[in-house]
Amino acid sequence: MIAKVSTAALLGIDGFTIELEVDLARSGLPAFIMVGLAEGAVRESKERVFSALKNSGFRLPPSRITVNIAPADVRKEGSAYDLPLALGLLAGAEVIAPEKLSGLYLAGELSLSGELKSISGALPLALRAREDGARGIIVPEANGREAAVVQGLPVYGCRDLAQVVRFVLGEEDVPAVRCDVQELWTERRFFLGDFSEVKGQERAKRAIEIACAGNHNLLFIGPPGSGKTMLASRIPTVLPSLTFDEALEVTKVYSVAGKLPSDQPLMVTRPFRSPHHTISDAGLIGGGQYPRPGELSLAHRGVLFLDELPEFKKHVLEVLRQPLEEGRVTISRAAISLEYPGDVMLVAAMNPCPCGYLGDEKHECSCTPMQVQRYRSRLSGPLLDRIDLHVEVPAVPYRDLKQAQGSIDSAAMHEKINTARAVQQSRYAQLHFSSNSELSGKWLERFCPLTETEHSFLEAAVKRLGMSARAFTRVLRISRTIADLAGDDNLTVTHLAEAINYRGLDRQAQD
Repeated sequence: MIAKVSTAALLGIDGFTIELEVDLARSGLPAFIMVGLAEGAVRESKERVFSALKNSGFRLPPSRITVNIAPADVRKEGSAYDLPLALGLLAGAEVIAPEKLSGLYLAGELSLSGELKSISGALPLALRAREDGARGIIVPEANGREAAVVQGLPVYGCRDLAQVVRFVLGEEDVPAVRCDVQELWTERRFFLGDFSEVKGQERAKRAIEIACAGNHNLLFIGPPGSGKTMLASRIPTVLPSLTFDEALEVTKVYSVAGKLPSDQPLMVTRPFRSPHHTISDAGLIGGGQYPRPGELSLAHRGVLFLDELPEFKKHVLEVLRQPLEEGRVTISRAAISLEYPGDVMLVAAMNPCPCGYLGDEKHECSCTPMQVQRYRSRLSGPLLDRIDLHVEVPAVPYRDLKQAQGSIDSAAMHEKINTARAVQQSRYAQLHFSSNSELSGKWLERFCPLTETEHSFLEAAVKRLGMSARAFTRVLRISRTIADLAGDDNLTVTHLAEAINYRGLDRQAQD
């Protein structure tokens, strides 16, 4: 008898429909054959499933078993096929009537005892089931709340294989899992740090305000102990809140990567990722034998912080160039091509020289000009052009350290940034982008008009600093954000001058 069971597989961070066909033939020698481009964990599912069936009290008759995982031309990997395979075998053995499984999606890993273990990607699998019009999805109990974030689809979380069978046969009532999405926003909207704890560094805080308001990339340059990491770690406290659609995108990435916290079915705060400088290119943008999202995708809709930027391997930094422009990562292999999101705000930090004290009034720099040049040459021009603001962060003087707290807190910065973002969303409502950092081409000319006075000022600055075309574009984008923060409709020389002031490395190159 042939039984069919519906499930879903992952392609990038999205799910696509999979149908398991199980044929139990009583004639011929007993055998088990699996076809359909099944990889490691899927091929091994036979041993787990047969042990789980036996230890759950089910016996299969001696048969020649053929399992087809369709579509057969797409590679399948992971352990979520255990549960649909077990139910397919029971349906093929006529323990379960095939119509009982019609319209149900199943996904889950089985232990040898029949217990259901959590899987990666429950959220995108549930989204796929809803799009296909499924009447419900059965997942491990540990994944129940994550899948229940998808409204309009009954989600059943089960403990073990025996309970799933009783539920399908109608012998046990398993209530659908409920997840109050609105409650999740109130549960998780808190931060450990605040900008009121940062004393001094007013220029750096202003740069952060501009960067967050326009979603611009940012580079801090300063000696050790000046507060670069402290400033960067507090940036999520002032960023606009995630929308529900953005939260779904972020959660899908974490779910697929297996990094979604067990007590957090939906990511409601913007991520902050700070990989170590020894990371590989695959670890940063994703990849591997079985491609997985990298740190760039895990920081999607949030902050990717690269501390000690010149210490990263040069080829690792260079792979960031295209994703920073496009907001996504494409990973191509011989058998498959995947796309992961990577729309991040890049924040980086570096010392001005190898010893860290170039330009510091209190410490003498021990580096030669050649060493300084070699240190900075680790960062290519095209990469630096993609970082909008270059901000010097000097050592904090004692008069600032003795203050009770900083001059501004995260709540006040958050309000100003939200106001500027609202202006941009209204301005770009009919377009395919929503922030100033995405302005280019004709849209840059349309939304950043300049008079002859501003053109003359910019022409002189470009000649003196030797700006590239990309750096020129960055200055206009930053100026647009500065004007939005000030509530001004038109760009002025004041806005342009402040924007140019945040292109520190361009100025130093001409000194």
